[in-house]
This record gives sequence, C-alpha cells and structure tokens, in this order.
Amino acid sequence: MKPVIGVMPLWDDSRESVWMLPGYLDGIREAGGLPIVFPFTGDAGEIAQLTDLCGGFLLTGGHDVSPALYGEEPLKELVSCCEKRDALETAVLRRALERDKPVLGICRGIQLINAALGGTLYQDLPRQHPSRTEHRQQPPYHIPAHQVTILPDTPLYKLLGGETLAVNSYHHQAIRDLAESLRPMAAAPDGLVEAVWKPDCRFLWALQWHPEFAFRTDAASRAIFARFVQAAR
Repeated sequence: MKPVIGVMPLWDDSRESVWMLPGYLDGIREAGGLPIVFPFTGDAGEIAQLTDLCGGFLLTGGHDVSPALYGEEPLKELVSCCEKRDALETAVLRRALERDKPVLGICRGIQLINAALGGTLYQDLPRQHPSRTEHRQQPPYHIPAHQVTILPDTPLYKLLGGETLAVNSYHHQAIRDLAESLRPMAAAPDGLVEAVWKPDCRFLWALQWHPEFAFRTDAASRAIFARFVQAAR
C-alpha cells in the first residue's frame, strides 16, 4: 500500500475556486506516495477524519500567511491572505504534531509552520529585507535563481551530502524570527532561513524553494520528496 499524503488545497480568489499545481501531486506520486487534495473545511470532525486517513501532509505554496498568526497588522496592499487556508492548515499541522505524522512545507508552507509554532515573518521582503539575492524570479520556475548554504549536522545535509545547493525562488515573505522549536537547515546568501526541521518529530521539514517545479530535472528535489514519502510509510 502506498502512503496517503494529504495535500493542502490552493485557492483562486478571482474565480472562487479550488485548484492545484500538478507538480505537488506528481512529485509525491513519483516518490511512491498517493496524494489526495483536502477540501476547505473548518469542521473539527472532518479535519480529524481526513488527517486520520493520511500518513503525511504537504503544506503547499500560495497566499500570504496572515500576520494575525504572529501578532502583527498587515502591511496595506502588500499582503494577500486567505483566512480559511490559515485555519485549515494550522489545524492539520496541530493534529499532525499530536500524532507525530510527517509534514513537508513548501514556500508558504515553511512560513505557515514557523508562524503557527511561534515565529514571525517578513511581510514583504523588498520593503523589510532589501537584498541583491533573487527571491522572486521570472519563469521558467524550475531554473535555479540562487544558491543556499546547507548547514552541517542537519538532516538535509545528510540527505544531499553537500554544502551548497542551487534552488529556484518565488516568494515575497520569509522567516524573520525562527520559532524556538525549529532548527535551520539552509540559508540564502542574504541570511534568510531557507529550510528548517523540527528535531523532536519523526519528520517535519520545510523549504522556502519549490521542488514541485524542479523535481523532473533536479535530483535534490526528487530526494526530498522521496525522504518525505518514506517517512510517511
């Protein structure tokens, strides 16, 4: 039996529609998992039933994380949030941690995890953390935009066996203050935390870059998906 991976849904404001990037699903399937896209629900019973069905959870990219999660007011016209995403994903993360089920966060996912666990975010990098590092590249999105330094003595270093990694990048928010329970695994040239893990969990990793765009051509992206799915077995 393939491990079932619950994938957090994407939301289109203009069309009022649920949608999904195929790379998230294809990356999981190629790694040996069976992805299912969650519906938007705030019902605790439904969330409990859904999470009990799954061996692991993928927190996807998309909307900005609401600054309310880390006690700030939003910067006007620079932050676009989806409250029902924040509520669903926070509830799923909490239940996953209670049951020690694997979680992988991508882009928004690393931000949501950090905020939900007590950290803070830069709401808008160009305003709050100006840098020469390219964090919002133009397509095609599978092409690397900058390198990250992989920290020694971390699971990511053990998996990939190298000190640097070329990654793609498309985000305008990022970790500002790291949650106390998280540890960094990689950093951008301008100092931003680009990957984290939670040492007291079976598997909780999160990345600021986008393996769902790169896994077809990038061995490191495939290895990360494979490690996640393996943990969910």
